[in-house]
Amino acid sequence: MLPAVLPRRHFLSTSAHGLGGVALAWLLNRDRLRAGSAADAGPGPARPPQFPPRAKRVVQIFCCGGVSHLDTFDYKPELERLHGKSLEGKGENLGFFGQPGNLMKSVYEFRRHGQSGAWVSSLLPHLAGCVDDLCFIHSMYAKSNNHTPATFQMNSGFTLNGFPCMGAWLSYGLGTENENLPAFVVLPDPRGLPAGGSINWTSGFLPANHQGVPFRTHSREPVVDLRTPESISADARTADLRLLDSMNRDFADAHPGDQAFAARLRSYELAARMQSSIPEATQLDAESEATKRLYGLDEDSNKGFARNCLMARRLLERGVRFVQIINGGAFGSPRINWDGHENLKENHDTQAATMDKPVAALIRDLKDRGLLEDTLLVWNTEFGRSPVTQGLNSTGRDHHPTVFTCFLAGAGVRAGHHYGASDEVGYFVGDGKVTIPDFHATILHLLGIDHQKLTFYHNGINRRLTDVHGEIVSGILS
Repeated sequence: MLPAVLPRRHFLSTSAHGLGGVALAWLLNRDRLRAGSAADAGPGPARPPQFPPRAKRVVQIFCCGGVSHLDTFDYKPELERLHGKSLEGKGENLGFFGQPGNLMKSVYEFRRHGQSGAWVSSLLPHLAGCVDDLCFIHSMYAKSNNHTPATFQMNSGFTLNGFPCMGAWLSYGLGTENENLPAFVVLPDPRGLPAGGSINWTSGFLPANHQGVPFRTHSREPVVDLRTPESISADARTADLRLLDSMNRDFADAHPGDQAFAARLRSYELAARMQSSIPEATQLDAESEATKRLYGLDEDSNKGFARNCLMARRLLERGVRFVQIINGGAFGSPRINWDGHENLKENHDTQAATMDKPVAALIRDLKDRGLLEDTLLVWNTEFGRSPVTQGLNSTGRDHHPTVFTCFLAGAGVRAGHHYGASDEVGYFVGDGKVTIPDFHATILHLLGIDHQKLTFYHNGINRRLTDVHGEIVSGILS
């Protein structure tokens, strides 16, 4: 027995530096874990949906900072006519900084594209070529004009932190199709994390195994400590892990209802299996030169995000249930997200150069491989941007939560379709308001889940992703 001066947690943290050791722990532990310990703690094998799904998996592209709907997908000729005039009849200014200026037309030229005739600005030429595969929602509505709570709401349904995000709910509700990979993977922007950081892929009060697994997208080694350090011999590792295994089994026997411990053991099991699966899944060198060019892997403006989009496709085709790709970080100077307060054109030009080509490539690649038939692609941002400038002598736009645009593509949604509309200047929802609970309810529906029945009992309440709200947006369903 270890002396009392060496706490058990300290031993665990100092004895398991590499996942090589975890592999042996899993092998030793696999057949001897007692019922009620780790056996039911993780995502587990795929579980049947509540009704026939249209989609089996989801890839979400989340654009941090607030993409301007007025300068991307929501063309407003009235803004051109009223350019430079004051905004009348809309009531209180909704911007975060409270510095209303005058109405400003789009800083980009809009043209119709595709057979659907969708209006797209010159900012996004690659996505403009995909419009016949996209389903736009022009009437999104968010609760907050502050980045962090708005980002939380888009990912978890709540403006407060600590609630399970959508990927965690899907892991909990549907399990995984590949037990050698996580059910929920997050690919952060190599330049930085979003507002709120890792809370955006938390499992909250769900078992810990359902949280997102973030990859180190700024590194050639996507998961830290994937290999056992060379300085640790095989004999020493074996001895350490036999002792660790014995302690784990004794603790599991003594605490059969300890869900956190059970979840941690299941995480170790997954980590062991990831040793072989992660390198193969993230090996982009195996892709053809044509595919690399499609995504723009070698282009300086987008190569980090392009790698993430290509890696997402490889993870999806290997059974990962939910892949979240994040475009933009929370902080930086100049800004490294879509937060175009000072000079919207300069900001959006920079951000679009990182995002436009890789996302269009992902859509085309999924379609060419037949994966778009049962994959739901979600493109969103936390809110839009105001039709007025931020201040009287400005070329930037402030935050705007009362209407903005998102789009979906793939399984179960109407291709080349537009749902809802903003008003004449893009200030309020004009028709077909879609709240974030509505948005989440619709995504769950496409995966064969009734959002009212996907619940988890916590602190006396049957919690769910959509809280007590949410209606399926049937108008976007194919």
